[in-house]
Amino acid sequence: MNSSQRYLALDVLRGMTICFMIIVNSPGGPSYPPLNHAAWHGFTPTDLVFPTFMFVVGNAMSFAMKKWEGLSDGKVIGKIFKRTLLIFLLGFLMYWFPFVHWNAEQHLEFNSFSHTRIMGVLQRIALGYFFAALMIRFLSPVRVGQLSWYFLIIYWVILLVFGDRSDPYNMLTNAGTRLDLWLFGPNHMYHGEGVAFEPEEYLAHYHLLRM
Repeated sequence: MNSSQRYLALDVLRGMTICFMIIVNSPGGPSYPPLNHAAWHGFTPTDLVFPTFMFVVGNAMSFAMKKWEGLSDGKVIGKIFKRTLLIFLLGFLMYWFPFVHWNAEQHLEFNSFSHTRIMGVLQRIALGYFFAALMIRFLSPVRVGQLSWYFLIIYWVILLVFGDRSDPYNMLTNAGTRLDLWLFGPNHMYHGEGVAFEPEEYLAHYHLLRM
């Protein structure tokens, strides 16, 4: 099979997901309820965009990894690190863009790093890809499946033990949000709902490993 061959079904799914993402982010006016994210619990079709991207990454990785079978571990790790770094930086720079703004005196000044969101969609895709790729490279499929279940159970236990005892799944007091606030601080987090939190918190990368 030609190494440059594209997989039509995968490209169509990726394109449809991007199209839906654009519709969600730029509806052109008041949007219908299915085009809004769920407040916290539950989900709408909009909340399926990010998981679909993760599915596409995992699906594409199943083809890419076959091309690496003849490479040494060092070269494969180098490829994984390079792709992870590129995706992460692209996501971070997109949040920082356009890097400058007009101040009160109408002079251009650089946007402060102190108020730049660190973790975004591409950054999470990069980290999910990184850990999943390493697991697939060095572990058997059975072991990867076992670890996926272990991660899910560990994540649940952490939420119960370190979150708010009265409501461990609360958006602002769950263990994941507390970890994000400690790691990044509120100025480097998402504020789309008027408060500092991350829709898919750092702790939730346990879920990202289960592609």
